[in-house]
Amino acid sequence: MPLASPPRLIVFDLDGTLIDSRVDLCNSVNATLAQLGKPTLPEAVISGYIGDGASMLVRRAIGDPEGDITDEQYVTQALTFFLDYYRIHKLDYTYVYPGVLEALQAIRYTHPQTLMAVLTNKPVHPSRDICDHFGLSPFFFQNYGGNSFHTKKPDPHGLEALIAEASTLAGHAITPAETIMVGDTDIDVLTARNCGAHSIGCTFGLKPHSLEDAPPDHLAHTPADWLAFLVNPQQTF
Repeated sequence: MPLASPPRLIVFDLDGTLIDSRVDLCNSVNATLAQLGKPTLPEAVISGYIGDGASMLVRRAIGDPEGDITDEQYVTQALTFFLDYYRIHKLDYTYVYPGVLEALQAIRYTHPQTLMAVLTNKPVHPSRDICDHFGLSPFFFQNYGGNSFHTKKPDPHGLEALIAEASTLAGHAITPAETIMVGDTDIDVLTARNCGAHSIGCTFGLKPHSLEDAPPDHLAHTPADWLAFLVNPQQTF
């Protein structure tokens, strides 16, 4: 189904889409490993673990991606330390990608009726705190995290919930066909597909290589491409 021009709802991923949080996440993982007496990991390795939420990030880092460790207390200890450490250090090196604020301002100015929101697998409180800190929150009517629902992306439940909320705010039904999911990983693309929404993949993010596994409808090489796509939905970058 063709995209409505302009779309009525744009939902953004956070890490690798709006912000570069790689260093703070990697430092928090390595601090956790050191606390557990395990060897630290290269940043490139940890970066490949990002995207499925804090619990999976920690499980992958400690060598338990499939949940095979039977000592759940050990896993909980690792996750608790990681979250506590990250809560303190989440803004040490994290920054907003160049052009993001300008792109959001331009979308708000040129398409004032288009609603925007955040849907991330990062826990909701640090997600909202980071967006507050960098002045991103005023652009979004909602910011949901990986612990906001019983499932995470790529399950479509969170995106469906945002579409329902946006419909209430707009005073009319917004359909998935009028919705765009913007993210830097295959997880975001699959979330859009599972919901029936459109997708934009950001090649400047943390895991752009994963977009090869689930090609998005369009690619954005810079945040400015978001606006270019809204102006001309048939454009390719």
